[in-house]
Amino acid sequence: MSSSPREFQPRAQSPEGVAPPQRDQSPDGSIRSIALLGNPNTGKTTLFNRLCGLRHKTSNFPGTTQEARIGALKLADQAEPAHLIDLPGIYSIELDQHESRTCREVLDGSLAPKGEPMGVPDAVLIVLDATNLPRNLLLAGEVLRRRLPTVIAVNMIDLAAKRGIAIDAASLSRELGCPVVLCCARRGQGLDELRKALEHPLIPNRTPPGQQDLLERWADDVYVAAAGSRSGPATGGNGSARWTDRLDRVLAHPVLGLVSFLAIMGALFWSIFSLATIPMDLIDHLFASLSRAADANLPPGMLSELISKGVITGIGATLIFLPQICLLFFLIAILEDTGYLARAAFVVDRWLRPFGLPGHAFVPLLSSHACALPGIMACRGIPDRRDRLATILVAPFMTCSARIPVYVLLTTLLYRDRPIMAAVAFIGCYVVGAAAGLFSALIVRRTILRGKSRPMALELPSYKLPSLRTAFLTTWDRGLVFVKSAGTNILAICVVLWWLSSFPKVAPPPESVQVHQQIVDTLQNWRESSGITPEEMRAKIEGMRQEAERIEARHALEESFAGQLGKAIQPVFAPLGFDWRLSIGVVTSFAAREVFVSTMAVTIAGTEDADAPGVLDAVASATRSDGKTPIFTPAVCWSLLIYYVLAMQCLPTLAVTARESGSARWALLQLVWMCGVAYISALIVFQVLA
Repeated sequence: MSSSPREFQPRAQSPEGVAPPQRDQSPDGSIRSIALLGNPNTGKTTLFNRLCGLRHKTSNFPGTTQEARIGALKLADQAEPAHLIDLPGIYSIELDQHESRTCREVLDGSLAPKGEPMGVPDAVLIVLDATNLPRNLLLAGEVLRRRLPTVIAVNMIDLAAKRGIAIDAASLSRELGCPVVLCCARRGQGLDELRKALEHPLIPNRTPPGQQDLLERWADDVYVAAAGSRSGPATGGNGSARWTDRLDRVLAHPVLGLVSFLAIMGALFWSIFSLATIPMDLIDHLFASLSRAADANLPPGMLSELISKGVITGIGATLIFLPQICLLFFLIAILEDTGYLARAAFVVDRWLRPFGLPGHAFVPLLSSHACALPGIMACRGIPDRRDRLATILVAPFMTCSARIPVYVLLTTLLYRDRPIMAAVAFIGCYVVGAAAGLFSALIVRRTILRGKSRPMALELPSYKLPSLRTAFLTTWDRGLVFVKSAGTNILAICVVLWWLSSFPKVAPPPESVQVHQQIVDTLQNWRESSGITPEEMRAKIEGMRQEAERIEARHALEESFAGQLGKAIQPVFAPLGFDWRLSIGVVTSFAAREVFVSTMAVTIAGTEDADAPGVLDAVASATRSDGKTPIFTPAVCWSLLIYYVLAMQCLPTLAVTARESGSARWALLQLVWMCGVAYISALIVFQVLA
């Protein structure tokens, strides 16, 4: 179930007795930068979070999309904290992989994260898994050969103790020739000793062999010398191993593993959609109140509209889905920390391989169900370039949170009195999107990204209780990245679309003028003796005033630049059954897909509040320009639903695709392909059902 890194062809090894590289020492001899290295699943991220907490920033390495986190690590007797650079988890620095090359170049001093000074790190902190020292020592031996000041952190000593593995830190330190600290990052044990060791790291006085077979023998000998006892998984002896094996026989089984996966994912998505509703509603009400407050307190004019309709609405459009995104990443972090996520990737790999995708694509595709932006950014962890590009291209096919309001509106119009059928259609949207993504991946891997995929090297980590601290910090980090990366783009696009929807300014239509005249006539002719009380008259006048505002809002949007653009492209969408109002909805949806719902509310009901009483009835009964033909016939609803399931209508996603893929041409391909598939599919659906 796991693959050793020895499957890959190693690069040429360094000669014996490597001299320590030249480093730019600070004048006071302080430690300024520390490179954090380790195999995957050694608890490296948990240790990083424990040492640095929230005092870190996320950066990329120049010319790459490989992410590095840089934490501020406070050491005694130093005025300034040291920079702890969390490097990618790797099995060997000598492998021909992007992550291994990044680690090599950082240790050589030829690469540093953006914003960091170039140079060889002042120290290296290597994290080893106490339950699997022989395999971990292979990476440690490669790093020790570089003769950099080094400290070894042997993590997960609690799990090792449960398995009957006792490690002698003093013996291991003598064998490796550098300080060794036993710790448990999840519980915070040994961290003070680790900080003290990092104050004075030592250049190793032992040089492991360079040849692979000799290095493996050396790692086994070191382990034997340092392990006080060997039982449990090392010999297959204790109950914990039997319990783990029994659990793996279910979770990693070809059939039972898939059933377990579907059940766990179902519970995950149920949690997201049920628990995130309350904070999402609060955010929605908050920004609606802020918008109304801006309208009420700012002088009427373009500035007031920009702030209330552009800026505040844009920020609200960014933050409305943050609860779902944060909850998804929190649950993913929990699943990853327990050890299940690796099993899920192992199970899903069997199902993704026929479509040209590896099991590594599982987490990016899962993340894309909240938002494609973090999903695409998560593709950085896919080792093979072709697999990574294919996953980036198809990730937006997964149903994101922004599509949900559109699905709810259209499935409700289709099955207003049949909630079970509406639920089936809603779930079907998820299935159609995922299927389109898989078949698109199959096509792209057989054509422009043709080539044999790299075998999936996957180690199944130990089962353990998750760290809530790590999950919260990971959620904070990913949520911050989303707000910074997506929020600025969405805000800018919302401001642009506000301008398109608000200009040019036009005079009120005749229908609105007539309503205002009716208000004047009603007030002039009203007498208390008529039997209508003042309260009833005020309510009647207010209703007439709101009707005039709705007429003016519809007319303003129709005559705006966005309306003109919608009418201009309407002939393109006419074969799909869309009239000019639906075409405007397609245009405005490029800010965010959920904008379609509010656009329909404005163009049809004359209000931006899609949840206002009577809006759904108005949308359902709306007619085309002839006043007879309904807009939302069943054929149009299905056509529109299929279009929104498949189309690329998110400019921030295209921007992130261009950045993560390294070229705007991949984003252009993504736009053309997804919109083309959506158009053809919607055309077929409408022509068949009409």
